[in-house]
Amino acid sequence: MKLVTVLFLLLAPLLTSCKDVVRPKDCSDIQHQDKNRHSGVYTIYPLGEKSDVQVCCDMDLNGGGWTVFQKRVDGTLNFYRPWDQYKMGFGNAAGEYWLGLDSIHYLTDKQHYELMVYMEDFEGKNVTASYSSFSVAAECDGYKLTVTGFTDGGAGDALTPHSGMKFSTFDKDQDTWPNNCAKSYLGAFWYTACHSANPNGVYRWGADGTIYAVGASWTPWKGIDYSLKTYIMMIRPVQ
Repeated sequence: MKLVTVLFLLLAPLLTSCKDVVRPKDCSDIQHQDKNRHSGVYTIYPLGEKSDVQVCCDMDLNGGGWTVFQKRVDGTLNFYRPWDQYKMGFGNAAGEYWLGLDSIHYLTDKQHYELMVYMEDFEGKNVTASYSSFSVAAECDGYKLTVTGFTDGGAGDALTPHSGMKFSTFDKDQDTWPNNCAKSYLGAFWYTACHSANPNGVYRWGADGTIYAVGASWTPWKGIDYSLKTYIMMIRPVQ
């Protein structure tokens, strides 16, 4: 009996410390744990303890706590990729990347999230488009997008027309066009027939009409043939 008591006393601190470990599911959790956190790369667990992924957290913009799920900054990463890669994610959180549809779904399925899209052009101007409600359905529903509550930060509204659409890639066509939008416009997105935003299109360094509408564009702001310098999509729980 004494041996059992001694072992319990020795193990108690370890058991307590394990119990106290809180795995952050998103960047908002990280910010709540420490208000002095700076923007940067952190590890989150959107699908639970064994689902760790690295993301870029924006702790500065509009109160911070933003989990970046899509980032284009320099054109070094190819975003013209198949379904499985958009499902699981690709790239590097320190540079360009896509978090993964599974992770985005799990984050937005159980809690009310808002979305901000931050964009910069090659002339040094930056704008935003914000949405008070953003969610992505499960794979069995085609990762259908629901986005509402637009607030203009200078960019105009390019996402509301895409709300209600399933996600499409060049090898999985779920748009409403007779052809494949992802193939035709060299991207992957919640296409309709086809797009007013193409964030995962070709990085083309500004205005370029050589091939129609294939750039990383946000049509209400710069037009369908202007490919943006910076394109960042980020979410956080509604404050």
